Amino acid sequence: MEDNHKSTPKSAQSEREARLKAALKANMGRRKAQAQARARAHGDGTDKKDS
Repeated sequence: MEDNHKSTPKSAQSEREARLKAALKANMGRRKAQAQARARAHGDGTDKKDS
């Protein structure tokens, strides 16, 4: 039996993958910036102890 979920044209599928890739890259950039900000705050001694 063939997969019925592959009914979208390849161009639409590749456009979706490109959008997802861009969104993932933006999300990773935000998370990296947040981690750096937390590390800076922790280095200043203003952050509470995590453990």
